[in-house]
Amino acid sequence: MKITVVGAGAVGATCADNIARKELAEELVLLDIKEGFAEGKALDISQTASLLGFDTNVIGVTNDYSRTANSDVVVITSGIPRKPGMTREELIGTNARIVEGVCKNLLEYSPNAIVVVISNPMDTMTYLALKSTGLDKHRIIGMGGILDSARFKLYLQKELNCSPNDLHATVIVGHGDTTMIPLTRLATLNSHPVSNLLSADQLKKVSDDTMVGGATLTKLLGTSAWYAPGAAGAALVESIIRNERKVFPCCVYLEGEYGQTDICMGVPVVIGKNGWESIIDYKLNEAEQAAFNKSADAVRSMNSVLSTLVA
Repeated sequence: MKITVVGAGAVGATCADNIARKELAEELVLLDIKEGFAEGKALDISQTASLLGFDTNVIGVTNDYSRTANSDVVVITSGIPRKPGMTREELIGTNARIVEGVCKNLLEYSPNAIVVVISNPMDTMTYLALKSTGLDKHRIIGMGGILDSARFKLYLQKELNCSPNDLHATVIVGHGDTTMIPLTRLATLNSHPVSNLLSADQLKKVSDDTMVGGATLTKLLGTSAWYAPGAAGAALVESIIRNERKVFPCCVYLEGEYGQTDICMGVPVVIGKNGWESIIDYKLNEAEQAAFNKSADAVRSMNSVLSTLVA
């Protein structure tokens, strides 16, 4: 197996580090446009191999897409990170051009690859990747919901004082501060509904904290987060490479599911060796569906900007 990660910044390097440690591929290529940057990150990761006990061959390259040839999975993290006060919408102009170019270059050498999108604004970048490449919809996957769900579980853990590994909790719809939906109604602690364990006020606080999870970190760090996004990307890649068929909330193309068409949004999907296999219907209640529709409107508004930016 061969995996390529494009973008050797904090998120890309962290994703690559996790992939290498999990030994998901014989060869892992880390690519960046900045001269020597990916090579340095790859060398640094490789020097941990004897300490951590992995044998993955990690290669860093500067803007040479021929070195990514025959990749089974490619992960796109390229783009400028979000700065304090910057919305994901403001990232569209720069990152759309970057992602479109990256997709074209990658697929020239790896036409059969499954594409994982982490670049922000993720819902719009996933839609762009699908429309600009013409690939089968099952081969284009946006990572966002996995990250948001991990944050959801953290805030539930803090309220419940439990192990996060005993929690099942999902965030769906858009990967944005005002577009995501933490499904508190369906969250469970070892099959026990958390709504029976926490008050309405506690659940609202958890939901609110989850929705601004990314913005909270950006304010604290001065840039976007990287440990959790990188780990989330690697978890998605692992389910593909090992055909685990895990259910993850991922941004995929909808054609009538959840009442939406011609849009990429976060819904629960089965992830296996061929990409995303099927969409699971969570049977949203009226309020949840209304929130889903509102989020879809916001994502479509962002998508509409693409027509003025991308040739």
